[in-house]
Amino acid sequence: MSQMRTNSKIEFEYRARTRRSAELYERARKVIPAGLTHDSRTLLPYPIYAARATGPRKWDVDGNEYVDYFGGHGALLLGHGCPTVLEAIERQLKLGTHWGSSHELEVRWAELVNRLIPCAERVRFTASGTEASHLALRLARAFTGKPKVIRFTGHFHGWHDGVTAGAMSHFEGGVPAGIPAGLVEQTIMLPADDVARVADTLASRDDIAAVMLEASGASWGQVPLPEGFLAGLRKVTKEYGAVLIFDEVITGFRWSRGGAQGRFGITPDMCILAKIVAGGLPGGAVAGRADIMGQLDAAVAKSAKREKIGHQGTFNANPLSAAAAVATLSQVESEDVCARAERTAADIRDGMRRILLEEQIPWGVYGDASAFQIFQNPGRIAIDPATFDARNLGFKGLKGARNPDLAYRLRVALLANGVDIMGAPGGLVSATHGAREVAHTLEAFRTAVRWLKAEGDA
Repeated sequence: MSQMRTNSKIEFEYRARTRRSAELYERARKVIPAGLTHDSRTLLPYPIYAARATGPRKWDVDGNEYVDYFGGHGALLLGHGCPTVLEAIERQLKLGTHWGSSHELEVRWAELVNRLIPCAERVRFTASGTEASHLALRLARAFTGKPKVIRFTGHFHGWHDGVTAGAMSHFEGGVPAGIPAGLVEQTIMLPADDVARVADTLASRDDIAAVMLEASGASWGQVPLPEGFLAGLRKVTKEYGAVLIFDEVITGFRWSRGGAQGRFGITPDMCILAKIVAGGLPGGAVAGRADIMGQLDAAVAKSAKREKIGHQGTFNANPLSAAAAVATLSQVESEDVCARAERTAADIRDGMRRILLEEQIPWGVYGDASAFQIFQNPGRIAIDPATFDARNLGFKGLKGARNPDLAYRLRVALLANGVDIMGAPGGLVSATHGAREVAHTLEAFRTAVRWLKAEGDA
């Protein structure tokens, strides 16, 4: 991993606070590739190593306290260590961690998903969002008898071979290392800015099984969708018989109780879920129309004269995950936690815009629901933070133009001031973040942008 620039106040302050994390990183590099267990934890000169967390805050191994906007990669809408979730996990621990049997909690879990998510006539649990993505595509292909899938540039659906190309790299085409070219050819990549082009593609071919996208726009809204895009996709996929799949791994139970589909009033044929759906423990799900999901049921498949789709998984609906999920989704159903997190995120976005204006930094701040995104303007284009509209830049101007080193420097500057954001850069807000966290975050943001400006990066 390359080093940050020398004589940097930002790096000096970070290193001075995080000596134990630096030591752990050096140990990790000797046994773990790149010293990391998840690509999005990449950080220069090294990541922090967490020790504990509660509510909206976490502490590292050096004892530093942070306002946390990683939130378990978006899984912790209720914050770290939610008492009702912990109680449910502790209760289940005493009863058993893996029975290798069906159990009541998985039924209650599925019933909650069914009540909350509009498309969820049937639910099948997986161990992760990537697994859910894989299963959804298999179900769509089997249901339609067609091989091809339309995806959109920059939209992320996990790391399996069928969805890697064009998600985080190879935006202009090509085959990522380790993936057969023939598999990449089963995907038709389109820009997420033109419903007419999707319609033309569907009209000109008879081999398209599904259209799949992040319902927020690429990378939980880093590249917002044009107005009316989801409604347009729903119309044309119905017209041409393609299965519409929403990736709601992040938006599910966050954009609203019913996810993005509930927020926007547009119901797909299937969706994939993870993160919040499992209450902060490992887990995912595919939810969708009964006729499509019925392919997993031997009796239903036989009556429909279809082949049953096989699906196994050692940790599907694991009792610990099910316990956390039922506790979490019950609270999502009964309390207005989504709106609470969204109000706080709006305060953060508004405050950051004010700081950019006052400090004369030509960046943009935007986001939907309980997310905030920071556009660092690597191309130094003319921007007024007060009127910035990310839709005007599109994919190439946003995710396609992202400068990782610049994002790292903002993250490190914020960490040195007690705030941990995600790498887009941006963050996901929990229902436990409040006025104290907002004030701390905005103070840290002001200091961070001043440091970056002094070093020529803002």
